[in-house]
Amino acid sequence: MDASLFAKMLSDKSITDLKKLGYKYPKADLQEFVALLKENFYYKLPLNDFGGERIVFLEGVTQVSLSAVRILLTPQRSDQLFGAKAMEDEILSTFRIEQIHTTRDSVRRVLAGHSPRNEDEHRVYGMKRGLEFIADPSHTITEGNLYRLYQMTIGEFLPEEDQLLPGNRYRHDAVYVVGAKVEHTGLPCSKLPEYMAALIKFAKEDSETNALLKAAILHFYLAYLHPYFDGNGRMARLLHLWYLVQQGYSSALFVPLSRYVEESRNRYYNAFSLVERNQEISGIVDLTPFLTYFIEQVYRPLGENKMGGHAMDSFKEALAQGKITEKEAALWQFVLSCYGNEEFSTKQLEKDFGNAAYATIRSFVLKFESLGMLVSTRYGNRVKYRVI
Repeated sequence: MDASLFAKMLSDKSITDLKKLGYKYPKADLQEFVALLKENFYYKLPLNDFGGERIVFLEGVTQVSLSAVRILLTPQRSDQLFGAKAMEDEILSTFRIEQIHTTRDSVRRVLAGHSPRNEDEHRVYGMKRGLEFIADPSHTITEGNLYRLYQMTIGEFLPEEDQLLPGNRYRHDAVYVVGAKVEHTGLPCSKLPEYMAALIKFAKEDSETNALLKAAILHFYLAYLHPYFDGNGRMARLLHLWYLVQQGYSSALFVPLSRYVEESRNRYYNAFSLVERNQEISGIVDLTPFLTYFIEQVYRPLGENKMGGHAMDSFKEALAQGKITEKEAALWQFVLSCYGNEEFSTKQLEKDFGNAAYATIRSFVLKFESLGMLVSTRYGNRVKYRVI
C-alpha cells in the first residue's frame, strides 16, 4: 500500500468504524490497511478473544488527557475513603445505566445509615457495601475478592435462578445480551475460569499501558466475557474504579465516573457494539473504539470540568501570596474533585468533607467567594456555591 494512502486512512476520523471506512475506500485497500495494522501497529494485550487470538488496540489513537490524570491523582485530605456526594451519584448513575429503578431519596436514606425498607433499597445497600469494599486499598484485586465483591454487591439480591451455584465463582450456563436481537453472547462457561484468571493476572501485573486506559480495558474485558448471569455492567464499572484506586488515583472515589457514562449512555453501548462489528470485518477484537469513547466522553470532560480554569489561576496566585491556609487548600482540592462545576451548600460540604467544623467551612466559602474562586446563588433562605 502507498504510504500516503495508509497515512490518510490512519488519520481518517472513521478509523474506529471499519464499516464507515469501507464506504470511503475500495475493499482491497481496506483489507490491506487492516493487514498492515495487524502486522505493525496494533498493541497486543495479554488477553484473548473467544477464539484464542490476542486482543489489541491502537496506541496512537488513544491518548489520555493529562488534566484528567492530574485530577484523579489529586490527593484527598478528607477523613473519608469515598466522597459522599460521589458515592450517591455513582450509585444512581450505575443503576440508571442498567435501567434499575431507585430514587435519590432512597440512596440518601441508605447512605445515611438507615436500614433498607424494600428491594430497591437492598440493592442500594449492596452497591454501598461494594463501593466501600473497593475504597479500602487493602482489598487487592484477586479472584477471591472479585467473588466477594460480586456477592455483596449484586449476587445476594438476585432471584435464585440468576445466582451462582455453591462453589462457583462464575455462571454455570450460557448468557446472552439481548436488544432487538442478540447483541452479544458471553464466553462459554467452561472457559471462564481460564479467561478470568488471565484478567486478574493482567490487572495485577505491571504494564506499559497508561493506567486510565488499562482501567477501561479491564472494564471492557469483564463485560465482554460476561461472567455472571446478571450485574456484568455494574461489576465492569466497579472493576474500573477498583483498579484506579489500587493504582493510587486517590480522587477516583471523589468523582462519579458512572455519571459521565450515564450522560453518554448511547455512545457507551455503541462503543461495545462497534468493537464487535469491526471484528466481523477485520477478524480481530480491537478495543480502540471503546478506549476512544472513554477518552472523549469520560476522561476529557472530567479534566475540562474539574480544572476550573479562572478559579485555578486565582487559587495559585492567592497561594503564592500566602493568603490560603493548609486547611483551605485541602477544602479547595476537595471541592474541585467532589463537586467540579456543580453547586453545593456549606452543610453539604461539611458533611462530605468530614474533617472541618462548620465555622471553618463557612469561613472558607466566604473567603473564596471574595477571592473570585466561588460564586453564590440564593434559593429563598438557602445559599449554594459553585466553582467559577
